[in-house]
Amino acid sequence: SRNTLEMIRHGGIEPTVIEYLQHPPSRAKLVEMIRDAGLTVRQAIREKGTPYAELGLDNLALTDDQLLDAMLEHPILINRPFVVTPMGTRLSRPSEVVLDILPADIFHGPFTKEDGEKV
Repeated sequence: SRNTLEMIRHGGIEPTVIEYLQHPPSRAKLVEMIRDAGLTVRQAIREKGTPYAELGLDNLALTDDQLLDAMLEHPILINRPFVVTPMGTRLSRPSEVVLDILPADIFHGPFTKEDGEKV
């Protein structure tokens, strides 16, 4: 998440950041972001560091609506960061996925991620 944010800023863009734990998206907005990113609901769920296992969300019989209900009740289950630009929506994992929806000409020089990897 931090790398994605810094990549966007490196391109000279100051994004609007929505703290999803304090201000979770509406059901309609969450469905829209997942759809626009080309993901399934299950692909948009965060497993690590969440109540995913204890809620039994690994049960493949659960419907998208049931998964969405869990994500809205426990926003920590929403994988992040979702980035929305006029060029599209992406779940920016890994962080360089964000480059697909940013203008190519905004970067002036390489960007170095927190782990030292150059992008």
